[in-house]
Amino acid sequence: MKKGFTLLELLIVIGILAILSTTMVLVINPAEMLKKARDSQRIADLSTLKTAIILYVTDVSNPNIGSDTYSFSMVSTQCAGRTASSTTSQAVDGSGWIPIKFTDISGGSPISNLPKDPNQSAVGGDPSLYYVYLTNTADNTFELVANLESTSYSGTESEDGGSINTLYEVGTKLGIVTTTSANCFPHP
Repeated sequence: MKKGFTLLELLIVIGILAILSTTMVLVINPAEMLKKARDSQRIADLSTLKTAIILYVTDVSNPNIGSDTYSFSMVSTQCAGRTASSTTSQAVDGSGWIPIKFTDISGGSPISNLPKDPNQSAVGGDPSLYYVYLTNTADNTFELVANLESTSYSGTESEDGGSINTLYEVGTKLGIVTTTSANCFPHP
């Protein structure tokens, strides 16, 4: 007597597996998981930059955090009447997209290079995803801004204390970026 599965039994098992795998892909949503991972990296990058800039300001006797300009990690543009940086360099010697000479810190630069948005490393990355550095030289304050792409972090953007609810903002003075300049930072 031969033992085995009939064709009908095999088709039923394959059908059940197909339904289960489709359900798992829909529940896990790998695209959203990748967006969340990139957003976590953005938040960590801006936190690291904020800490490095504060260290620079407290350690260097005559700190120069830049003039009243926008500095972009990816693009060079004109934004709300303020001229943006003309470099996307990641150097920490003052020639990078953040014009701070981190190498002047007594213990050396706390970061090896300036980060850029994690989506820009992908071919055809989203052009609306980049970091922005803004300064107010009148009171030596700064703000760092990023777009977050995951729906899981939408509350983070509106609860960070900044002036624009669709951007993630950190720094020593939030609100340097204004709602009139929000069009400079299109949300994905």
